[in-house]
Amino acid sequence: MDTPHPFLDPSLHIRWSTLGPQHIVPDITAALAHAEANLEALCRTDRGRLTFDNTFLAFEECTAELGEAWGKVTHLDAVCNSPALREAHNEMLPKVTEFYTKLMMNQSLWDLLKTYADTPEAKALTGVSKRFLEETLADFRASGADLPSAQKQRLEQVEAELATATQKYAENVLDSTNAWELILTDPAQLAGLPENAQASALAEARAKGLGSPENPAWRLTLKAPCMVPVMEHADLESIRHQLWLGTCNIGRAEPWDNTALVRAILRLRQEKAHLLGKADFADLVLERRMARTGARALEFTEDLHRRIADAFSRQTRELQEFKAEAVSQPTSPLEPWETAYWSEKRRKALYDFDDEEIRPYFPIDGVLRGMFHIAEQLFSIQIQERPTAFLDPSAPPSAAPASTVEVWHPEVKFYEIHNPLGTLLGSFYADWHPRDSKRGGAWMNYLKTGSPPTGDRDRLPHLGLICGNMTPAVDGQPALLSHDEVETVFHEFGHLLHHLLGNVPIKSLNGVNVAWDFVELPSQIMENFCWDRDSLDCFAKHHLSGEPIPPKLFKKMTAARNYLSAVSTMRQLAFGKMDLDLHRIPAPTEATDLDALTDDLLQGYLMPLKTKSPSMARRFTHLFASPVGYAAAYYSYKWAEVLDADCFSRFQKEGILNPQTGQAFRDAILSKGNSEPPEKLFRDFMGRDPELTPLLERNGLL
Repeated sequence: MDTPHPFLDPSLHIRWSTLGPQHIVPDITAALAHAEANLEALCRTDRGRLTFDNTFLAFEECTAELGEAWGKVTHLDAVCNSPALREAHNEMLPKVTEFYTKLMMNQSLWDLLKTYADTPEAKALTGVSKRFLEETLADFRASGADLPSAQKQRLEQVEAELATATQKYAENVLDSTNAWELILTDPAQLAGLPENAQASALAEARAKGLGSPENPAWRLTLKAPCMVPVMEHADLESIRHQLWLGTCNIGRAEPWDNTALVRAILRLRQEKAHLLGKADFADLVLERRMARTGARALEFTEDLHRRIADAFSRQTRELQEFKAEAVSQPTSPLEPWETAYWSEKRRKALYDFDDEEIRPYFPIDGVLRGMFHIAEQLFSIQIQERPTAFLDPSAPPSAAPASTVEVWHPEVKFYEIHNPLGTLLGSFYADWHPRDSKRGGAWMNYLKTGSPPTGDRDRLPHLGLICGNMTPAVDGQPALLSHDEVETVFHEFGHLLHHLLGNVPIKSLNGVNVAWDFVELPSQIMENFCWDRDSLDCFAKHHLSGEPIPPKLFKKMTAARNYLSAVSTMRQLAFGKMDLDLHRIPAPTEATDLDALTDDLLQGYLMPLKTKSPSMARRFTHLFASPVGYAAAYYSYKWAEVLDADCFSRFQKEGILNPQTGQAFRDAILSKGNSEPPEKLFRDFMGRDPELTPLLERNGLL
């Protein structure tokens, strides 16, 4: 039976076909009203009878319905974007933002929580309960609960403006990416492009009604499965140049220019930091993360920069010399549309290895089966696929066939994770391939957070999702992934395991709700299993013969692993440096040239090129597509790489697929969420503090 408010349906299996854009405004309005009523009732709690359950735990439940409902809306905005959905989402976004901002500044609620926190019972709390109390109080203080009234009011306005500006930024990136295309009709223009990429471009054109069997056309786009092979392999420089120009205009060309939005977002974040008593936004964001301050995060970035600067210069020079010799010209900087192409040419020359050689060994279904097998062996779980059904939302309402799980698109899969006794721990959706209605990149998110059994209550299972924009299947052939895409699949699955294997009784301390410079440890450690022979043999099998990667090819692949490692490391450090600097210096004004500013900030971090690229800031969704996101925290990827390389060294010593080591990682890291400080969780697994050496050794930089 249809519910009057489908977005508020608490069922574990979501009926996606009922979640039409027309329901967003009434459903989220109802959820906001319910949350307000819950909070009013909570604030009336008798101050003489306060307990942990009727204060802090009750507070967590007050907004649970709203959180789940709005999570469905934002998810659909990311995977099924449409004008109607966007309009409804943007109508409710300021109201939801206002609610959460006011929530943390609700003086009556804040007095209630502080009153309980001063009781003898609260001071005697231990373990997870104590952690939740401390984290909640810190959340309120960091959100302005102790500010004077006028400053609270301004902070509410700043939060609302940030939500609107960052949403518009994200829409501009998506729309400008989708607006660009290059149609080719001459097969000679495809010279050098791998067969798989050519077939995908042909299918893209057919899907748009372009070309015919007699006169085929090929459609190139700025989506990663198309762009990456073109930039690496297309022999015709003019084609690569056009794609580079297209990328430069993402978030830059009218009507999708993000320049003013970047300035506005940085200004608003800076004002927010000042209102909350911090020198800059980096210090505000990092106060409760492992780095603690922007200065320490920058020190970490600059330390790594110093360690690899010589190798970066050497590798850059060697690439320039290789190209110069190949074309019989003097050595000089490359053009930005040449770097990936000549990098691949040199890799082939040095190692007789081309990434396309191993693509046939990575059909996506085989990769997933093998990845699940590795997780099952390491973490003592069972992963099962469930039959799915896609119901067209535009068709008359109907129910999914019995025993199937409804999904939001025909390509989406659904899986369940059980423990060895058959208990359901959690479920997840998987959506792997690009669409115009889907944002770029790859990500994991959660839709429901469960909890372990407590007292007379059974276990509540988790529900999550994993999305990507991987190479799609073409003409009946399986989707064959690049090795980079395989690493991305493993990476996002690591995030998913962190959520689904969480065993914390308080939901908001579960899973990925940890410090952001720790959250990438579970994801990045999984990438290591894409390189070891024992784990690769679980999934790297030729899509036709079923044979594993031949020893000779595996040797070439691993020999080439650290090719240009300093260049790729420096690229990540540059992103982190730009991010930290933009959030530590005074916000740019209208007179500030954004391109000149970021060029100046990144002196010594960028490969010298003949033509300068426009600032990445206009399309850097990690930093500017949400009010906080990875802002002032992009360094976290490298920070967590130190942690993951160090932790994986234990697997290397004790056995890559050793169940005891896997169980220790699950017990110490995956199951614990934010129930204890991240430094302690790391020490529980490794028996000591992190060391940098394993990362430098893995990257061949020692």
